[in-house]
Amino acid sequence: MGEKHFIKKYANRKLYDTNTSRYITLNGISELVRDGYDIEVVDRETGTDLTPLILSQIVMGEEKRGGNRVNGESPTQDRGTALLDYVRRTLNVPAQLVGNEVERRHGDVEDLIEAAIERALAQLSLPSRRDVERLSEQVSELARRVDRATGARPRRKPATRTRTRTAAARR
Repeated sequence: MGEKHFIKKYANRKLYDTNTSRYITLNGISELVRDGYDIEVVDRETGTDLTPLILSQIVMGEEKRGGNRVNGESPTQDRGTALLDYVRRTLNVPAQLVGNEVERRHGDVEDLIEAAIERALAQLSLPSRRDVERLSEQVSELARRVDRATGARPRRKPATRTRTRTAAARR
């Protein structure tokens, strides 16, 4: 790739290209990317990397403009493709990081919900699913012990009955 342009974003929303020592617009950044330059945009005060945000703003602007099309083709289609390829490359890693963070927080939310449900059930003096499963295991263990002590044959788990109506019963 070409040289890297380091761009600072000021509080007044102005963008300053340190390579050319001039202010630059989103269109100017778009041109740099299309011409093969790498860019890095940072907040001047905090140093926060704003490159993904600025690139997404550029893409949204390009989508709104749509460009001049002839027979369904944009005259600057190759350069537009270069911009989109650069954006995809640049945004790919942050997207993976965001995906991992979302998965982690999703698990945290599930844990919080489960704990809240258990507290609510406890306040209402209702057993939770875990309580019922634990009791069921204990009953099964007691049944096995009784069977061993009495010499009886092991019992089968009771089958769940489902009612089905036959054609004769529906008449």
